[in-house]
Amino acid sequence: MEESLSLLEQLKKEFDCKEVDIKTYSPLTLAFLGDCIFDEIIRTLLLLEGNRSAESLHKQKSKIVKAGSQAAMAEALIEDMTEAEADIYRRGRNAKSYTTAKNASVTDYRKATGFEALMGYLYLTGQQSRMIELVKKGMELTDMDYQAK
Repeated sequence: MEESLSLLEQLKKEFDCKEVDIKTYSPLTLAFLGDCIFDEIIRTLLLLEGNRSAESLHKQKSKIVKAGSQAAMAEALIEDMTEAEADIYRRGRNAKSYTTAKNASVTDYRKATGFEALMGYLYLTGQQSRMIELVKKGMELTDMDYQAK
């Protein structure tokens, strides 16, 4: 039977990565990864709905993977976050970034950065199930839809 490792475990194994204390990562570093992870989750959900044009996929993905939507999800989820998760979110939200989103307020951009930091943290700590649970609940609480229309 083939070995079943998560992508993270495979990367660590194949590239002989050293263990690093997750607490040493800056929230902006976590957000750098979390942005991609969240994007991958949404893209995968869209593809699992069936074959569609790339344009259709991109339009639907862009409605969800943007600062305003991520900020709304973060706000909706704050009560469902554990103390540790809320701390990561706040650290990301309060981090001093020197960039801003072109189509979002500074407040939304910071909340989105906090959300992305949380996604990066959950991914790097091997908590993919929790990450998916929060994304699902966040989408439900904010009425975001990834399904074809």
